[in-house]
Amino acid sequence: MSDLPEFIEYLYEEYRHLNSGNLANYIPELTKANPDWFAISVITADGEVFEIGDSTENFTIQSISKVFVYGMALEDCDRQTLLEKIGVEPTGDPFNSVIRLDENSKRPDNPMVNAGAIATAGLIKGTDATDKLNRLLDMFRRYIGHDVFIDAPVFMSERATGHRNRALANLLLNFGMIEDKIEQILDLYFQQCSLVVNCHDLAMMAATLANRGINPKTKEQAVKPDYVRDILSVMYTCGMYNYAGEWAYRVGIPAKSGVSGGIIAVIPDRAGIAVYSPLIDQRGNSIRGIKVFEALADKFHLHLFDRPLEKCSFLNISPSE
Repeated sequence: MSDLPEFIEYLYEEYRHLNSGNLANYIPELTKANPDWFAISVITADGEVFEIGDSTENFTIQSISKVFVYGMALEDCDRQTLLEKIGVEPTGDPFNSVIRLDENSKRPDNPMVNAGAIATAGLIKGTDATDKLNRLLDMFRRYIGHDVFIDAPVFMSERATGHRNRALANLLLNFGMIEDKIEQILDLYFQQCSLVVNCHDLAMMAATLANRGINPKTKEQAVKPDYVRDILSVMYTCGMYNYAGEWAYRVGIPAKSGVSGGIIAVIPDRAGIAVYSPLIDQRGNSIRGIKVFEALADKFHLHLFDRPLEKCSFLNISPSE
């Protein structure tokens, strides 16, 4: 099992029958997922693909979208503007926590929690709501390499049940962190979370970040290279909800999870990895996904503080110019 294809096949067989966890139920549409779906996808920075399982099964991206919308906001504004509205500090609180907005600076702790993601959506530029959505969809297209669309039933489900997010938005408005177009900002946030992807798409998005913002397949620039560092930094410290610290300790690579069951991770200059399994733990992270990433990190020394990456043949490629 020394090479990657054999090892991910081994991991797939090892964990495919792990049935602990539950489907996300706070968004009713997410309960329709098949709990048996499971996929592992790896795409290197030069476009080589390794995958197994249900890699083409569609689902909604959910919180993984926060990574890429944050990158778009960095391009639309700048680092300093974002830091005035959204912090970059990790938090031990749940992703939908309300209480921390009423402390200290009144700004969200980071862009990976719901309050921060809503504030980020409020910074996306456009002439109107349609223009902002079209710009958002085009940004995701550059990362994925094909046209994308919103799952309308999931969007309507999130919109109808997103009362806690409305509470967060009203607090953000109260503290001057967003403008007064609350419903428009929330619609854009709900729409970004309702984007339809599959595991292969997520791996391509992660590989694009690994390749300094250039899609390995289409060679299109998805985000300016200057901002990739910012994106990976908040992924590393804040990307796994209130499991982020333990993830950094055990796995040690920039990552982001979503309650629909996806996890992406980026090995800079080397590869993007995605795992999809909709059974999640109490924090909102895919249980099979965490198991797979822990095993990959141990096997191939992927932790950022493990130096011998050159010993891993599938990662031994030259960074893109």
